Amino acid sequence: MPDKSRLIIISGLSGSGKSVALHALEDLGYYCIDNMPAGLLRSLLDEVTKPGDDAANQIAVGVDARNRREDLESLPDLIADLGRSGTQTDLIFLQADDNILLKRYSETRRRHPLADIETELQAAIARERKLLGPVINAADLVIDTSRTSVYELADAIRDRVDRRQSKELSILVQSFGFKHGIPADADFVFDLRCLPNPYWNPELRSLNGLDSEVAEFLDAQPGFVQMYEDILGFLLRWIPEYVSVNRSYLTVALGCTGGQHRSVHMTNKLARTLKEAHDPVKTRHNELSNHPGNAT
Repeated sequence: MPDKSRLIIISGLSGSGKSVALHALEDLGYYCIDNMPAGLLRSLLDEVTKPGDDAANQIAVGVDARNRREDLESLPDLIADLGRSGTQTDLIFLQADDNILLKRYSETRRRHPLADIETELQAAIARERKLLGPVINAADLVIDTSRTSVYELADAIRDRVDRRQSKELSILVQSFGFKHGIPADADFVFDLRCLPNPYWNPELRSLNGLDSEVAEFLDAQPGFVQMYEDILGFLLRWIPEYVSVNRSYLTVALGCTGGQHRSVHMTNKLARTLKEAHDPVKTRHNELSNHPGNAT
């Protein structure tokens, strides 16, 4: 097997976007197989990476709850073995809120793979979460697609997964609004709601943290400056530790009430400084949909 083979495993809940992720990777030139039996992964790699004109060194597979329980439970050990043999392996887990999954199945009228005459949809989703427990616990990156469009998910796969180099820590700094819920894929969450809120300034209310007027207002607040320095110091202290243990992905979430002002400016301010010491650092603003500041 070539030393520089790369395997991306896409797993997660049915309806969370696994097909979208695989199609994005296929468009990038990956050899893709959906609904792959986990127990056959090593044999697949041995076969498709054989030396020759048609050898593949970028492979992506979909692994879901239809696998045997014992194969799902042994998947983390298999990934570790593949890493030791020279294959760069990323395990990406996609999930979404139950209500979102129920809505998606209702809209598409598709059958859940674990549902049958005796098992209703909600029970099938619960069973699937339990079966995939060992997989999400071993995932390098968990992506919550509850509020993510198919285009945003494809962009995330391209920007964070495909472009990540071997033994590289990909960092995402994202803003969000607490009134919309905490991002489920965050490793660190910082609460900025104690800081002065530009929303209460009539001249700034209709703007957001990407506007210079909001940035100037916040940068003039001693509390904002102190919070920035504290969070930056924390991240600069601990990012090297994540690198040292070969962690692949790190997601930092910064929240304010609505996710429009304080968290947006803090996200960009921190990301700019972190980029001076680490690469890559991406940003995302969850409440500023379709904005150029997203996923950069």
